[in-house]
Amino acid sequence: MQTMPAHAAHHHDREIETLEEFDATVAARGSLAGYRVQAVDLTDRTRELLTTTTSGAVFLGCPMRDNAAAKVRADGALVFPPVPGLPFDPYRGLVYSPDELFASLADGGYEATPDARAYDWFQRTKADRDIYASTLRAVHDDAISDALDELLLGARVVGVMGGHAMARGTEAYAGAARLGRELARAGLTVATGGGPGAMEAANLGAYAAPHDDAMLPEALELLAKAPGFTPSITDWARTAFEVRARWPRGGRSVGIPTWFYGHEPPNPFASHLAKYFANATREDGLLARCTAGVIYLPGAAGTVQEIFDNATPNYYESRGEPTPMVLVDRAHWTERLPAWPLLRSLARERSMEAQIALVDRIEEVPEALKRLGG
Repeated sequence: MQTMPAHAAHHHDREIETLEEFDATVAARGSLAGYRVQAVDLTDRTRELLTTTTSGAVFLGCPMRDNAAAKVRADGALVFPPVPGLPFDPYRGLVYSPDELFASLADGGYEATPDARAYDWFQRTKADRDIYASTLRAVHDDAISDALDELLLGARVVGVMGGHAMARGTEAYAGAARLGRELARAGLTVATGGGPGAMEAANLGAYAAPHDDAMLPEALELLAKAPGFTPSITDWARTAFEVRARWPRGGRSVGIPTWFYGHEPPNPFASHLAKYFANATREDGLLARCTAGVIYLPGAAGTVQEIFDNATPNYYESRGEPTPMVLVDRAHWTERLPAWPLLRSLARERSMEAQIALVDRIEEVPEALKRLGG
């Protein structure tokens, strides 16, 4: 099973993102000077705040009592108070979990979940040119990027891209799930766009990796009861949570979805969901983090965009050495949407030429990836 670093392994060892980290820092150092405390509820840590030096500290969205807030401000700390009435926390220190985004699904259906409420807020505010709303979105997305970097530190990440239209119950979906399982069992961290279809299938495969081989076919059969997220996201998501309840403790993987495509819910099989408001930030961030290469299953406009979003830095080597790119389904990428001939022409006589491959079948991907060095 792939390893992912413990959350405490930070780029920035002065970031505090949980109450446990707060207590450990105060106990060990007796000072919070220069620390960044992110979205930690400090309501019950008044005594510690009153007796600990906090000069130069920054408190981002940390609830605290008035006397504690007054004292840390007097120390010279910056306090960004929590924002009331928002369906999300712009200062959050960790990426999301499926349980968090789908909270209330069982009782109120998808419309009652934090995911749906964040999308509704985004729909209401995205066109009104309010600097306050756009600042909150930008702060949130930057906090998510920071949390994602911490989560993936040291991991070998392979991206699996593909369309949201791939239905549960199809052979294509089953193939994508088997691919995700094989990649995860090879020690790679699977990353997807975090949505339905091919993305869900790859995350499901990674979830299945620690279980025996009989689990995946049974899970696929169960999921086929709700083939897609239309007409009912509630039924689609509940079926996924049934699978998770029946086979708990699945393997870890990452989904990187966006509220920009709000009609498209995140899938519950990614153990970590880094959800963004800005699709451009999400798209670039997803591909940049796929250090072990990217696999492109058949998709439409979004997948074509991802091919060339990745090809450009590989062409210019703006992120360093080019990373592997494996396109799956010859007919799809040479006839229906002929991205492969263009990609091959672009790569000619560049160092990325040795890092691209086209395969017919999904079963050929692991070998192709290995051959390219991913």
